Amino acid sequence: MIPESELAATARDLIAVPGVVAVALGGSRARGTHAPDSDVDLGVYVHPRVDRVALSDAASARADGRVEIGPAGSWGPWVDSGAWLRVDGFPVDVIVRDIDRVDEQTSRALQGRFAFHAQPGHPLGFLDVAYAGEVALCRPLADPSGYLHDVAALLRPYPGALRAAMIDDLWQTDFTLDAAAKAAARADTAYVALAVTQTVMRLAHAWHAAARAWVVNEKGLVPGVGRLPIAPADFGDRVTAVLAGLGNDPAPLLDAVATARSLPRPSV
Repeated sequence: MIPESELAATARDLIAVPGVVAVALGGSRARGTHAPDSDVDLGVYVHPRVDRVALSDAASARADGRVEIGPAGSWGPWVDSGAWLRVDGFPVDVIVRDIDRVDEQTSRALQGRFAFHAQPGHPLGFLDVAYAGEVALCRPLADPSGYLHDVAALLRPYPGALRAAMIDDLWQTDFTLDAAAKAAARADTAYVALAVTQTVMRLAHAWHAAARAWVVNEKGLVPGVGRLPIAPADFGDRVTAVLAGLGNDPAPLLDAVATARSLPRPSV
């Protein structure tokens, strides 16, 4: 892990760039769920017109080599941009976040509105209100205006409207599994696998929402259900059994659809 003093110095370099509003430690290290070799995620919260050349200079100042932060959208429509760098040999991910989008998604989260969007690296889709969740979970390193503090205060505890909406949205899983049953009868393994996976991921999102636990990406989402105080401890094992037993004949595929349909669901 990078020493705290180095993190603080990097945050000072970044916050000095005109247009940078705040810098935060994010990801598993902010949540305390990291492994020893987990990357350091630095969220850099910016005005839309931030000078990205100056931002690249600041990100490179303590890195082992020069890095370039691209224009907005260069990492896809929902991740903006950033840079992968190394500080004293340790991997650091600098992730740019547009505060206009953060504000928009914070408002949507409070209203109980959300959607998943196509985005590289997010197989289910990027959860738009994750922009709000990141602020709720992050550890501010530089927040001179109190922006992160003020946004986080709106999001703690987890918004009740978003909790209810995540659970109510599970009607989609029944629709998906109805279609999967027809595909299973035709031994369409790929379709069934996709439908079952989408179902269990949405169930996992709903369980986290029911427990008022923010989710910011799909990694570790299903295993995480078993660690929630209100959720079935064997949820992850049951999901693994379903996906591992798909096969390529109608009978096991239909069984998988039926098992996915029987997985426990949270209630409002």
